[in-house]
Amino acid sequence: MRLEWRGNAGYRANIMSISRLKAYRGPALFSNGFRPFFFFGSVYAGAIMLVWLPAFYGELKLGTSFAPRDWHVHEMLFGYIAAVLAGFLLTAVPNWTGRLPLQGRPLMLLFSTWVAGRVAVSSSAWIGWGPAAAIDSLFLILLAAAAAREIIAGKKWGNLQIVVIISLFAAGNIAFHLEAHVSGLAEYATRGGIAMVIVLISLIGGRIIPSFTRNWLAKQQPGRMPSPFSRFDVAVMILTVPTLALWIARPVDRMTGSLLLACGVMHLVRLVRWRGYRTFADRLVLILHVAYAFIPAGFFLGALSAFDVVAAGAGIHAWTGGAIGTMTLAVMSRATLGHTGRPLEASLATHLIYASIVIAALARVCAVLEVDHAGALLAIAGVAWAAAFLGFAAVYSSAFWSSRRF
Repeated sequence: MRLEWRGNAGYRANIMSISRLKAYRGPALFSNGFRPFFFFGSVYAGAIMLVWLPAFYGELKLGTSFAPRDWHVHEMLFGYIAAVLAGFLLTAVPNWTGRLPLQGRPLMLLFSTWVAGRVAVSSSAWIGWGPAAAIDSLFLILLAAAAAREIIAGKKWGNLQIVVIISLFAAGNIAFHLEAHVSGLAEYATRGGIAMVIVLISLIGGRIIPSFTRNWLAKQQPGRMPSPFSRFDVAVMILTVPTLALWIARPVDRMTGSLLLACGVMHLVRLVRWRGYRTFADRLVLILHVAYAFIPAGFFLGALSAFDVVAAGAGIHAWTGGAIGTMTLAVMSRATLGHTGRPLEASLATHLIYASIVIAALARVCAVLEVDHAGALLAIAGVAWAAAFLGFAAVYSSAFWSSRRF
């Protein structure tokens, strides 16, 4: 997937292959940045859910210094999401700069740093929280540095904003470790990490969703086309960022609730303007709209939580399981198909993957709202989540491990 900053015109989004590749004779897995991080990131996302469920029910003791809930949250945000960001960024930067992509040993080294972080966090009860934090923090710092080096060398100064975002995410990871150690639970850092990812999805989704929708609709019957990025989208982001900042600081507050409600309305209007209801025949496009729909849902549920109508977890899980889980799978599947020369078509297996993640998200939100059935709903959500991500790794494994193009 290519996202290219074009001054005030914003991002131009399309699916394409990296145009320049140096001679490479190593394992296909390390020929492109998206391959190891998308594959092992999805495996990890599915596997840790299967570990988290018995830990949640007290049937398994984790070897981490984090509280069990914090381990689960941290590894989803700063483990899985960090891997997806790395796969996306290492594939996008060469397209932005025209420089050669990270391959072979340098890519293996960066990937090994991510793996070391996962091992360190999950064994921090034995090695100590400080060493674990240091090892885990290194990955996002190196990723930001690698991206900055390539962007500066390519003189694509506008794209340095993505380095700022990754750097903020790295700072959020460090804050998570510190808050968990000092306070016992990382409440503020959890909300901060979620908020950063929601802002990132809102920014990137606001470019790629209408672009991909327009590209597909242009080939179909005439009709209303999605609205391009405009002042309305800028207004949505201007409202979203301070609202989420207030939510981080004061999640249960009437002012917060009012702003969350206003944001929900704005994001819903934004989604309707993209004409997703016309894309039902193309699941690769439709799933992007479904994923984004969880963003206004999270704002609405967050508002109800601020007004003490529903529990706080409903909105949080609409964002994490719904928007983040669904959007990352949607982007990974589309980007993988495009960058390996495969047709941009959703197979039956891909349909099942998409259905599983949506079921997981809905079940997890309903587990908060329907307390009497929480146990069964949690089990459904966990199994469906694991099926979606492990299913993605299995179905797309040949695309990651083989150098053959179709």
